[in-house]
Amino acid sequence: MKKYILLTLLITTVSFAQKTAVYCIGDSTMANKKDPDRNPEHGWAQVLQPFFNDNIVVINKAVNGRSTKSFINEKRWDSIYKKLKKGDYVLIEFGHNDEKIEDSTRYTNPHTSYRYNLIRFVKESREKGAIPILLTSIARRNFNEKGVLVPTHGDYPFETRLVAQEYKVPFIDLEYYTELLEQSYGPERSKQLHLHYKAGENPYYDKDKADDTHLSLKGATAIAQIAVEQIRLLNDSSIDKLKKGIK
Repeated sequence: MKKYILLTLLITTVSFAQKTAVYCIGDSTMANKKDPDRNPEHGWAQVLQPFFNDNIVVINKAVNGRSTKSFINEKRWDSIYKKLKKGDYVLIEFGHNDEKIEDSTRYTNPHTSYRYNLIRFVKESREKGAIPILLTSIARRNFNEKGVLVPTHGDYPFETRLVAQEYKVPFIDLEYYTELLEQSYGPERSKQLHLHYKAGENPYYDKDKADDTHLSLKGATAIAQIAVEQIRLLNDSSIDKLKKGIK
């Protein structure tokens, strides 16, 4: 009987050890939302797990309102760094809140602080044997009167691209692919990807809601699908284990 119990524990331990953790760090466009059965808002990493088999465990550590600066200063990155192990993955998507120039606790200069914070995430992930993946920020639904989708992220995506190139980091240009998504829906239908409700239309909102940054379940699922498709296309051997975990 003791041998059976020990064997069971050994198998369980080995099975757990074989699982690969995918840590997601970023802001509200990525984060888990409270009361997901009622809340129309979802982050795209919140719906990422179903795209992978049981050997991949998505650990979503993205938090509403965080920039690279506040994520580090609140010790959120430190808590992840301590747990990272060889073969884990870290999906890194910041920028929306780094732009908040009126807020000294969050704002970063894209060419200095933002850049070096990304480099820190990359280097420290690699120190632990984990594989960082850099992603540009998702596009906002920001169509002008001519129906042109106007970018809102300034130089932050550019710096993400540069860091990925310079440090040879697997890279997903999520800004580009979400621009294509928004454009494919067009100025009116793209509201479905976000949070557009009249007062009383959804029980979660008692006032009109018109949010072009955050995502509906439909939008979050579409972006999670894009991220997974782009992971599948990455030409980097360090991503092979992650690719094999895609359903």
